[in-house]
Amino acid sequence: MDVLVVGSGGREHALTLALRRDPAVEALHAAPGNPGIAQVAEVHPVDMTDNDAIADLAERLGVDLVVVGPEAPLVAGAADAVRSRGISCFGPSRAAARIEGSKAFAKEVMAAAGVPTALAHVCEKHEEVVAALDAFGAPYVVKDDALASGKGVVVTEDRDAALAHAQRCERVVVEEYLDGPEVSLFGICDGTNVVPLVAAQDFKRVGEGDTGPNTGGMGAYAPLDWLPEGFSDEVLTRVLRPTVEELRRRGTPFVGVLYAGLALTSRGIRVVEFNCRFGDPETEALLALLDSPLAGLLAAAANGALADAEPPRWLEGAAVTVVVASHGYPEAPRAGDVIEGVEEADELPGVGVIQANTSAGPDGQLLTTGGRALAVTAYGPDLALARDRAYDAVARIHIDGAHHRSDIAAKAALGEVVVPQS
Repeated sequence: MDVLVVGSGGREHALTLALRRDPAVEALHAAPGNPGIAQVAEVHPVDMTDNDAIADLAERLGVDLVVVGPEAPLVAGAADAVRSRGISCFGPSRAAARIEGSKAFAKEVMAAAGVPTALAHVCEKHEEVVAALDAFGAPYVVKDDALASGKGVVVTEDRDAALAHAQRCERVVVEEYLDGPEVSLFGICDGTNVVPLVAAQDFKRVGEGDTGPNTGGMGAYAPLDWLPEGFSDEVLTRVLRPTVEELRRRGTPFVGVLYAGLALTSRGIRVVEFNCRFGDPETEALLALLDSPLAGLLAAAANGALADAEPPRWLEGAAVTVVVASHGYPEAPRAGDVIEGVEEADELPGVGVIQANTSAGPDGQLLTTGGRALAVTAYGPDLALARDRAYDAVARIHIDGAHHRSDIAAKAALGEVVVPQS
């Protein structure tokens, strides 16, 4: 099988690493890729905002499967363009990708499907936002209705900050605040069937102890041993399947990864958000635990054959991902800083340094391109050892002014995660 992965970030690096381990993959391509991806796949330049350019490349390479990683090309219709050339594509159509592209649309689908989620008001005018904030009270939750790379959500006790965020957006969804820990569960979908992966948890806030602004994610770990028994089955039954069935009923079947961000509240499971692609940085941790071929699973989903596919198998143990972010992230990330120590860290037992926002400098040095530069991922037979390995690797990496959180999975490793009783 020849495969093309579209994207240039940490998610795509993790995907190419997993696909390279699959003996069924004969030729592995990526576009546009990054220096880390270039070590395991043949990279090609492409404009990810040009659907036809993506489809042209897939056709020219003669690949059997295209995997579109980022949300922006999916929401713009890249998967439709690829399928129009008769090439299998793992990724939802433009119509189905609206589940992430518009939070208002996602709420509409959930209401029709009976999926539990937060109460919400969709607002376009200032007075509507004021009324919604008054109705729900603090903490205030205001979400940009459009794509915002994981940074379009404000959760704050400060009413003025909530209003200011709303004023920067054309349309927002104002929601009730959901208590309890958040969990990510991905479902591989073929338009009809859904295969859930292992649940993971990411850490959105930039600062220690979940403080500071939201980011695209500062780290993640899996599995979550503290989840109640039957959690995945309940999410499959109450969230993933009903959503996929509703999208199919609307004539927009969902093919790809349906990412459910979930809050485990005192009233039970509630959907915080849907994404139309592999979550980042959860994907890095999940794929470090995958012990079965990835290409066949993705191809089965792309071709409507999940019912006959081999289910994923997982390693015993745990994986932890720690994001190393560029100076100034998330407000004003700096680009062009030299990255040192990646090779040394990558050689540690159980460690894989995933490159996210990197480029090759003129002198062969690895440079940051801003944002979350690296996703340092480590596997271990237990969570404590996985954490130790990940942070040992992070300590060997130097980027001027970079920062990371030191508390990723810390509470879980100590058994301190508490799930509200419904």
